[in-house]
Amino acid sequence: MSPDRHSPLSQLWRQLPFFVWLIALWMLLWGQFTVLALVSGVVVAIFVTRVFRLPPVELSGRMNLWWGLVFVVTFFGAVVRGSLLVAWQVLNPTRYPGTAIVAVPLRTDDDLIMTHVGVTASLIPGSLVVEADRDRRILYLHVIGVSTDEDVRMQRRAIQGWEARIVRAVGSRAQLEKIQAAGVETPRQGGAPL
Repeated sequence: MSPDRHSPLSQLWRQLPFFVWLIALWMLLWGQFTVLALVSGVVVAIFVTRVFRLPPVELSGRMNLWWGLVFVVTFFGAVVRGSLLVAWQVLNPTRYPGTAIVAVPLRTDDDLIMTHVGVTASLIPGSLVVEADRDRRILYLHVIGVSTDEDVRMQRRAIQGWEARIVRAVGSRAQLEKIQAAGVETPRQGGAPL
């Protein structure tokens, strides 16, 4: 007999990663990894999850450690590269860095993946999510350093590449098949602005 998907124990088990994340976030915010920070983090996490009730987020149950490592390394490289590019664009007096609002259609139909892509794109210097169209699965980003249509296409491909990396790391098998069927490439960091 399979356990009821709505039983309190199964709900607790599905929400455990978010609960642990809230505790870790609390400890990071205080900059302390002490027993007191842990206990107060548990209290705050219980308070937050009980008072601000949100619908439970369904995780895919799949995690690929290799693609997770690829994502983390590539992300840190993109942050450093983006920081240097933005600094150069600010300090270069001969050229005004162009800006654009770029619409990026995502391939997967999942709120969590869309959120991860949006956060990733916003954390890389040079781009910021200004709107997310949940129904049509489109992220709108304000991007600096864009002057041609090819730059816009490169930005769009870069964001779709982040989506593909995230799906390869934590997406479901159906999402992974959708990304592979769409032929989404993960552009090399040297060839993509983000």
